[in-house]
Amino acid sequence: MRILVVGAGATGGYFGGRLLEAGRDVRFLVRPRRATQLAEHGLRLRSPYGDADLVAPTVTADAIEGPYDLVLLSCKAYHLDPVIEDIAPAVGPHTAILPLLNGMRHLDRLDARFGRERVLGGLCVIAGTLDGEGRILHLNRMHGLAFGERDGTRSARVEAIRAHMEGARFDARASEHIAQDMWDKWVFLATLAGITCLMRAPIGAIAAAPGGEQAVLGLLDDCRRVAAEAGHAPREAVLANARTVLTEAGSPLTASMLRDLEHGDPIEADQIIGDLIERAGTQREAIPLLRLAYAHLKAYEARRAGE
Repeated sequence: MRILVVGAGATGGYFGGRLLEAGRDVRFLVRPRRATQLAEHGLRLRSPYGDADLVAPTVTADAIEGPYDLVLLSCKAYHLDPVIEDIAPAVGPHTAILPLLNGMRHLDRLDARFGRERVLGGLCVIAGTLDGEGRILHLNRMHGLAFGERDGTRSARVEAIRAHMEGARFDARASEHIAQDMWDKWVFLATLAGITCLMRAPIGAIAAAPGGEQAVLGLLDDCRRVAAEAGHAPREAVLANARTVLTEAGSPLTASMLRDLEHGDPIEADQIIGDLIERAGTQREAIPLLRLAYAHLKAYEARRAGE
């Protein structure tokens, strides 16, 4: 199976690197600067599950020789439009595209360009970042991928992808309810991103503040309302786990959006928070904390654009 991993940052670099480490046929689609960095220093993973220093084969957008069997799409959502055109030469009649982007908006764009039949549902669970030397730092003990057909069927191609990922040092799961899985993650992530950016603090500090826990749970309920309106209400077990994680005393957990914001970088405000609000329907007036979080992020974007 020929695999093209789009991006070699914290997400694509980690999962693609683990597949490469396991002997799979992987190429990384990267910009020229990252290609030079990888050629000089290799793909370097630092993780609680074991470090790796790998020689990573790379291609740039003008040198793709397709088609590939699997395109693992791990870019930031605000880079999706140019990336769609970059990967076009890699997509053939039997190519499966597995996006790991947050939210749901990207599915419409990919369907429109390549056809719904080529686009799987997918998500990843990992916290990672690139350090100043370009190394991928795995920041927690979660490193999972879930993927599946969006209609819930267990297809031969999904089973082939699952089998191909066996033996790599991460958790790979084929799901027969991937759309619900993606909504569950979206609800959690929107709450985490919204509250940590609003408060400029990790979960433990927010939970310790007067009214902090109530604010977190209120925002979680706003996100739950939108998911229910869209027909994807999280199961009670999912919500119970989210409440526990998002109010844990002393927790250092933050969203990557907060790290991006603190560095003055672009953020996925529209894709993670704004698009959720757009799907609120009759619940739009019943989600005040979600709308406040969005206003806060858009104010940051306006200030950043002005500077």
